[in-house]
Amino acid sequence: MSDIVIRHAEPRDYDAIRQIHAQPEVYHNTLQVPHPSMEMWQERLADRPGIKQLVACIDDIVVGHLTIEVAQRPRRSHVADFGICVGAQWHNRGVASALIRTMIDMCDNWLRVDRIELTVFVDNAPAIAVYKKQGFEIEGTGKKYGLRNGEYVDAYFMARVK
Repeated sequence: MSDIVIRHAEPRDYDAIRQIHAQPEVYHNTLQVPHPSMEMWQERLADRPGIKQLVACIDDIVVGHLTIEVAQRPRRSHVADFGICVGAQWHNRGVASALIRTMIDMCDNWLRVDRIELTVFVDNAPAIAVYKKQGFEIEGTGKKYGLRNGEYVDAYFMARVK
């Protein structure tokens, strides 16, 4: 397999990111809804304070996306949260790990972030394993956290503290 290249998302990536998030295997494990519009993604990917967008590419194909959001409130400016997804056909190839390692490096060394937070559905065992491998710990459970396929699903609150 070719190398995984991590870089900042660019406007030319918007449709590829939208298509990844539109895959049922992807939105099943996120808080996204089916059939995202291009306009919604253009707005979501626009430059905004505290937000960094990364993509993972293999052979110049966008195969994963990660958004870091650094808290803008002064007393939480040391905290970031993130969302991540990888195209279904690219699962189990190290893409998520590469994105998370790059994000951790940015947070630790460039963004003055000491705490990185995330939520993950409790039944998403592969993602939980990747997060734990990268130093994240489960801190609690949100009951009926999000609606998925007509049913409420619990989520873990996880964090990594530098």
